[in-house]
Amino acid sequence: MTNALLVKITRYVSLLGSGVVAGGALATLILELALRRLSGPDYVEVRQAEHDWFPWYIGATLGPTFVAVAVLVLLAWRTGSPALRPAAAAFVLLVLALVLSFAVNAPINLAQVDWNAQTPPADWAGIRDRWQIAHGIRTAFCAISFGFVGVAVIDRPFGRAS
Repeated sequence: MTNALLVKITRYVSLLGSGVVAGGALATLILELALRRLSGPDYVEVRQAEHDWFPWYIGATLGPTFVAVAVLVLLAWRTGSPALRPAAAAFVLLVLALVLSFAVNAPINLAQVDWNAQTPPADWAGIRDRWQIAHGIRTAFCAISFGFVGVAVIDRPFGRAS
């Protein structure tokens, strides 16, 4: 038998966390689309200012969310709950978002920290575009994951399916 309090906490943290992660990703996407109008130096200054705050925010929100969704999958699996499939789908999407982050976005973020804002690299717009496309895909993964978490935690019993 699964501890009811653990299930309840896991559900709330998964739902709240995935909503915050998806909302933050969507807000960042909208901001990035607005930044497309900026010149190279202005864009680099904004991106460098973002790097002072966003890494800790992402860690503080995505870390606990990732763990909570993983625990949600484990609990659903152990109990034979019908929540297993949507919880597993949510977890896979979060993994894909992380893989994309580490493969594309994080290396660009690290490079941008060292750019000279007054003389950005000649291909700064192409690099920006690559970051934004990857972030758009990552945002879709996070938003769809949030939907799957919602399906997994709303009206889904944690017990053997009849």
